[in-house]
Amino acid sequence: MSNLPISRFPIPDINELPKDLQDKILDVQDKAGFIPNIFLALTHRPDEFRAFFAFHDALMEKESGLSKAEREMIVVATSGLNQCIYCVVAHGAILRIREKNPLIADQIATNYRKADISDRQKALLDFAIKVSQKSAEVTESDINILQKQGFSKDDVWDIGAITALFALSNRIANMAAIRPNDEFYLMGRTERK
Repeated sequence: MSNLPISRFPIPDINELPKDLQDKILDVQDKAGFIPNIFLALTHRPDEFRAFFAFHDALMEKESGLSKAEREMIVVATSGLNQCIYCVVAHGAILRIREKNPLIADQIATNYRKADISDRQKALLDFAIKVSQKSAEVTESDINILQKQGFSKDDVWDIGAITALFALSNRIANMAAIRPNDEFYLMGRTERK
């Protein structure tokens, strides 16, 4: 277990946080068995915590043409390129669980083009990477490629919006040196105790 700080910024005492933040954090703890460090790190700025998680939940928890695993693939692939260890490790764990595949997250974080995923998912990640790294170069042709793979215009928006949200998240996590929880490293690799 790591003794490193969660963030380079102060972490308020959970008992001194506004009740809505306490409730959200405790709800996540009940589900996961621990509090992900991102929740603690963002309590430094309660209004930003609320805004971030409202946008996160609107994109990651809704019904969509993207599976929940595909959404996590976007996060892992783009976060790998953005060198965000927190998001690669945390969302890699979620991806392994959603796909029931202990190998998939490492493949996607390293080189999704060689990962054991469908051509449809590779097209999804090609687009997400372009949005992440060269968004000014996105053209109608990129959208057409996705539509030929069965993605709707709403799905294309979701791919771009998830990519954009996690570009923000990657930069905050890197700037604040938010450390991944040790628990994430084994999740989806070993049987849960």
